[in-house]
Amino acid sequence: MKAKFLIPFLCLLSSLAFAQDVTVTDEELTKYATAMDSINEMSAEVKEMITELVKTNKVVTATRYNEISKIIADETKLTEAKATPEEITFVKDLAVKRDSATLKINQAVQTLAKDYVGAATFNKVRKALSTDAALKTKYDALMVELAKDNPGQ
Repeated sequence: MKAKFLIPFLCLLSSLAFAQDVTVTDEELTKYATAMDSINEMSAEVKEMITELVKTNKVVTATRYNEISKIIADETKLTEAKATPEEITFVKDLAVKRDSATLKINQAVQTLAKDYVGAATFNKVRKALSTDAALKTKYDALMVELAKDNPGQ
């Protein structure tokens, strides 16, 4: 009967010991945060670009853009919304620009993760942030500090 409880208990202890072995150093956390701050900056630049293109165009208002962009792949809904060919073209062109910029950001994420932080470290820190509240608090404070020099802050 003791064996029934001993095996699960030993498994629990070994998993706890394994979980404690995942230690994130200050250097690893700082590199990860620096990479994530760079990614956040790139994302903000894309958002700013899209916002500016929507604001300055003569084809569609921001409200109309938001309406059409949600239904751009549905011809029936576009017809119901009385979307003009010019509006549709503008929304599709902007989607291409957004997708291209997003692809560049995804490539930057991969490059930063692999070459700057290190893929194993990047994954280790990301995983640790989801389970370690103290580490997450430290990370959040680092991100606030790093964001101070970002454009628009």
